[in-house]
Amino acid sequence: MQDLSRFQRPRFARAYERMSAESEQSGTAGHRRRLLAGLSGRVVEIGAGNGLNFRHYPPEVREVVAVEPEDLLRSAAERAAGGVRVPVRVVAGHDGALPVEDDGFDAAVVSLVLCSVPDQAAALAEVRRVLRPGGELRFYEHVRSSGRALGVLQDVVTPLWRLAAGGCRPNRDTARAITSSGLVIEDLTRFTHRPVPSTPALPHILGRARNPDE
Repeated sequence: MQDLSRFQRPRFARAYERMSAESEQSGTAGHRRRLLAGLSGRVVEIGAGNGLNFRHYPPEVREVVAVEPEDLLRSAAERAAGGVRVPVRVVAGHDGALPVEDDGFDAAVVSLVLCSVPDQAAALAEVRRVLRPGGELRFYEHVRSSGRALGVLQDVVTPLWRLAAGGCRPNRDTARAITSSGLVIEDLTRFTHRPVPSTPALPHILGRARNPDE
C-alpha cells in the first residue's frame, strides 16, 4: 500500500469539485470529449480527480483504470464510475509509481494534472513504462504562455498560485516535457480557455503523443 498522505488536500479537493462542475459548463466538457475521442482498448487515466472524464470515454474502450491519490477526489471518482457506459476501476496511487503493470495499456490519459505533479519527468517515465509500444498518450493541460509578458507574469505568480491551487504550477512547458520523455507528439493544439469567470484565461494544449515501438 502506497503512502499517499502528502497528496491529501481536502480543502482544495472540495473547492475543485465546485469549480470543476462550473467549468464543465464553460467549455471544458467539450475539450474532454475531444481529448478522448477515438480511444479503444485498455486505458490508464493518471490523476483522475473527481471522474469528470469518465462519461466521455467512447464505447470502444474496454477498461479504464483511473489512478487518483487524493482521498476525497477518489471517492467522488468512484461515485462517477458507477454511472458510465465503460468499465472504470478507480484505484489509489500516484503518478510517480503507478500501481499497474508494465506495457499493459493501449493509451494513457492526463487531464489538467501534469501542472501539479511533483516531477513531470518521473510521471512521464511512468507513462512510458505502462504504455505498450506504439501506445498513445492523450493530454489536455494548461501551460506556460509562449508570449513573453504573460509567461513572465505566470513565473511571478507561480509560488502563490501553487499554494492556493493544490500544487499547480501554471508556468510549466508541458509539451517540451512530453517530448523530452521520449514520447513523440503527433498532434497538438494550443488555445486559450477560461475555466470559470473567477480565473484568468490560460494557455492550454490538447493533443496526443506516441510511445515509440522498440
